[in-house]
Amino acid sequence: MSDAKKQSVCRSCGEALSATILDLGVQPLANKLLNNSQEAQRELRFPLDLKVCPSCSLMQLGHTVPPEALFSDYLYFSSVSDAMLAHASRATESHQRDYAINGSSFVVEIASNDGYLLKNFVNSGVPCLGVEPAKNIADVAKANDIPTLQEFFTEGTAEQIVRKYGHADLILGNNVFAHVPDTNGFVKGLCLLLAPEGRVILEFPWAHEMVKKLEFDTIYHEHFFYFHARSLVALFARHGLEMTRIEKLPIHGGSLRVHVAHKGRASLDSSVAHVLEEEEREGVGSEGYYTGFGGRVANLKADLKAEISKLRKSGSRLAAYGASAKGSTLLNYCDIGKEECEFVADRSPHKQGKLTPGSHLPIVDASALQEHHPDVTLLLTWNFAEEITSQQAAYLGAGGRFLVPVPRPHYLP
Repeated sequence: MSDAKKQSVCRSCGEALSATILDLGVQPLANKLLNNSQEAQRELRFPLDLKVCPSCSLMQLGHTVPPEALFSDYLYFSSVSDAMLAHASRATESHQRDYAINGSSFVVEIASNDGYLLKNFVNSGVPCLGVEPAKNIADVAKANDIPTLQEFFTEGTAEQIVRKYGHADLILGNNVFAHVPDTNGFVKGLCLLLAPEGRVILEFPWAHEMVKKLEFDTIYHEHFFYFHARSLVALFARHGLEMTRIEKLPIHGGSLRVHVAHKGRASLDSSVAHVLEEEEREGVGSEGYYTGFGGRVANLKADLKAEISKLRKSGSRLAAYGASAKGSTLLNYCDIGKEECEFVADRSPHKQGKLTPGSHLPIVDASALQEHHPDVTLLLTWNFAEEITSQQAAYLGAGGRFLVPVPRPHYLP
C-alpha cells in the first residue's frame, strides 16, 4: 500500500466528514494498466472508501491520490466507443441550438480527451479549445487538428485562456467535475472563464442513481466526488454561479447534465426545482439515506461470487468484457482474478496486450469472444450494454451469455 492523504473535512464546505459509508478496501489505480508481470510486483495500492458531508451532502472519497499520479498518462480514449461518439454529436447539436453557438462564439471543453466532442464544433466552424492534462491523449487531439492546451484546469489556466482567447461563451465538462479534488478552485476557474451571458454545462454520474442501483463500481480513485444536485447549490453559489437547468441522462447508469450561469444572468428552468424536490423526497441528506448502502454492496458481492462459483463448478468457462475503471473496482473488490476469469476483451488497441490493475488479467481484442467462445462473459462495461451486445451478436448467437453484475447479478436476455 502507498500513502494517500486522509480526508477529514469536506472538500467543498470544510465541514467535518461523517463515518465511512462504504469501504472497498485497498485498491490499485483503476486506469493504470500494466505492461508486464514485473510491473505488477511494483503496483501501488491506495484505500478506496466513501464518506459524506453532513452539512452539504457531498459524497466524496476518504483518501486523496494526487491528480498527477492519476491523469498524466491515460489510456481511456473516448473515440473508441460508438455510443460516446453519438452522445457527443447529439449534445453538440443541442448546445448549438439552445445557446446560439456559431462562428462568432468561443467554446472550451475541460478534459477534452482525444477531441471526440470538440471535432463537432470544429466541423461546424466554431472556434474552440480543449484542455486536456494527459499528454498522450492531448497529442492525439492535436494531430487531428483539435486546438488543445495540455494542462490541468485551474484558476490559473482559466486566466491564461482569457488573456489569450477571451471569455468562453460555452464551457463543457463531461465526466471531469468529479475528477478534481480542489472543487472550489475548479468552480472558481469556471466563473473566471465564463462570459457574462455564457453557460457552463457539466455532465457526471448522478449519485442518487449510484446509491439506488448499487452502482458501486462508479467509485474509484479518480472520482473524488459523487454529486447530488443538492450538494451543488452552495458550491456554485459560493462562486457567484447557479444552476439554470438540469437534464437527466441514461448514460453511465444515470447521469445529470447541469447547465450553469452567472447568478442572476439567466432565467431558471423548472427542472432544477424538480430534481431538488425529488432528492428531498428520497431523503438525500438524511442519515437514513446512506444507512445500509455498504451492506447492500457487500450482499451484491456475495451474490456475484456465488454465481461465478456455480458456473465454475458446472464446468463453464468465464471471461470478461471491458477493461474499464469500473471493471477494475469490481474485479478487485469482488476478488475476481485468474482462477475465475481467462481474459478481458476490449475494443481499444491502447489497452490490448496489457494487464488489468490488481487482478492482472490479460487484455485482448474484442474478437476473442468469438475466437475462444467462453460460456459466460462478465460485462464490466454494463453502461454500454446495448452497444456491446450489438457488436457481439455472433458470440451471443452461438450460445454465449453476458452476466451483468449490477444492481444484482443477472443475464442479458
